[in-house]
Amino acid sequence: MELISSSQEDTKKIGRAIGKLLTAGDVVCLYGDLGSGKTCLAQGIIKGLDVAEDKYLRSPTFTLINQYKGRMPACHLDLYRLDNINEIEDIGIEEHIHGDEVVIIEWAERMERLLPEKRIDIHISSININTRKIVILCPDNRFEPLSLKNLGI
Repeated sequence: MELISSSQEDTKKIGRAIGKLLTAGDVVCLYGDLGSGKTCLAQGIIKGLDVAEDKYLRSPTFTLINQYKGRMPACHLDLYRLDNINEIEDIGIEEHIHGDEVVIIEWAERMERLLPEKRIDIHISSININTRKIVILCPDNRFEPLSLKNLGI
C-alpha cells in the first residue's frame, strides 16, 4: 500500500490511522533517510495507540528506548546512533520485539537479522521538501482500508 503525505500533519494523520489498526505484539519497522519523517510518523502511531495527549513522543536518539502506555503498551526505539549489531543486542531489544507490546523501530535496517519475520515494514521517502511517499508492507491486509480520502487528506 502506498500513501502520499503533503505535510507533517498529514504524516501524523497517517501514523494515527496506522496506530489504530495495530495489535499487541506488532513490530513496526520504519525505514527512510535522515529527515524523511520517521519520527513524525511514529508520533502519529503513538497517538493512534491512545497514548495520553500530554505524552509527547520524542526521538529517543539518546535514550534509545521510550515506553508508553495507551490501549496497549508500546515502545519506540531509535537505532540511529548505534553502529553495530552487538550494541543493539546489548540494549535488550529482543525482549521487546518478542513481547506483547507494540514496538516501533526507527532505522530498523541496523538490526535486520534480529527482526521477526512477521512484522510491518514502512518505507518513507522524500518527494520534495514537504511531500513524502509512505509505503506499507504488511503480512496481512489490515491497512488496505486506509486511503487519503478516508483520512481526510
